[in-house]
Amino acid sequence: MSFTGTPSDTFAALTFDQKLDRLAEVSVKIGLNLQPGQQLVLTAPTEAIPLVRRITAHAYKAGAKLVTCFYSDDEAVLARYLHAPDESFDYAAEWYHDAIATAFRSGAARMGITGSNPALLAGQDAGKVSRANIAASKASKAGLEIITRHEINWTIVACATPAWAALVFPQDEPTVALGKLWDAIFFASRITSADPVTEWQAHGAVLKARVDQLNSSRYHSLRFYTADGKTDLTVGLADQHLWAGGGTHAGNGVYCQPNIPTEECFTTPHRDRVNGVVTASKPLSHQGTLIENICCVFTDGKIVQATATAGEAALRKLIAVDDGASHLGEVALVPFHSPIAQSGILFWNTLFDENAASHIALGQAYSTCLIGGETMSLADLAKRGANESLIHVDWMIGSAAMSVDGITAAGKAEPLMRAGDWV
Repeated sequence: MSFTGTPSDTFAALTFDQKLDRLAEVSVKIGLNLQPGQQLVLTAPTEAIPLVRRITAHAYKAGAKLVTCFYSDDEAVLARYLHAPDESFDYAAEWYHDAIATAFRSGAARMGITGSNPALLAGQDAGKVSRANIAASKASKAGLEIITRHEINWTIVACATPAWAALVFPQDEPTVALGKLWDAIFFASRITSADPVTEWQAHGAVLKARVDQLNSSRYHSLRFYTADGKTDLTVGLADQHLWAGGGTHAGNGVYCQPNIPTEECFTTPHRDRVNGVVTASKPLSHQGTLIENICCVFTDGKIVQATATAGEAALRKLIAVDDGASHLGEVALVPFHSPIAQSGILFWNTLFDENAASHIALGQAYSTCLIGGETMSLADLAKRGANESLIHVDWMIGSAAMSVDGITAAGKAEPLMRAGDWV
């Protein structure tokens, strides 16, 4: 299926620069809800400079005290794998990650712009990739904890880049592919209507109603299953879990949208109560490596068997990062008829693909998805079943063939999803 989003006449009449400016404005006003006097820390690929400049302008218009952007460059990243000495891959710039965490502690907002080549490191040594990722995860742990506790307002948005577009639309000429990817991003990010702010408010209300329904049901577990038996997974939910979705109030009191786009309702699984088999419905792009057709078997919360038809070495190294990497930190429900799923596009990018299908995440749990979790110690979070890890990696399991039941504490199964959509 090709991309089928239909923009409003108002949006269609805009120039590309005006469309980019609208994405920047929504990112600042809806995604971050940036407050006067706040600092903003941005991370972005070098190709995103035009978008960064517009975001920076809107941030200052919103009253930002200071905007600071840190850029990454795919060619420079690849040069490390081609030419750096072996010891390089056990090192991360701790000073950089310490500075980011310090900015968060001082109240700075965070925006990440995604768009790097998802297949950048596909041909590189999986051991080096894993070692570099582990070093970076350790160095960034303090900042990650602030994010997973939602102590500050943060968001992630996307920028189309030539390498990413070539992977998504391999049959098209580079300029055509780039234009198609931008169109898909604009549509999925809900900025193509005549009034994007109003649309986001309405979308948030729909997600909140679903979240409220799930929270009132107090399910003990969820069962995901397909008729072919490739997935039959029971995910126990953490004690005193909370469902979330759409916007959220950060610990600093600011209401923000952590992901643009977003279609999910998610919560915290119990790290020791996951059992069964699950097969990925979409490939996973992780740190430049493509992992395809993942299949995992869980016993008492832990992955005891893991295979993939491509990138299996990277998958095995990922789940071996630490003890928590082989346990779940998130489970999310996304209807098959979400706009991203119905576009028919495989984005090879977690921000989009996780909002096209129900998914699970290996690694760190969100403490805010527990009642009172944002103020709990790590020990108290663990007592309620929340997982701790250096990683948090989402991969997609939902499809048009997926059924989901909510299981009550008494063991009664109540239908939540059939054929991938809400009942």
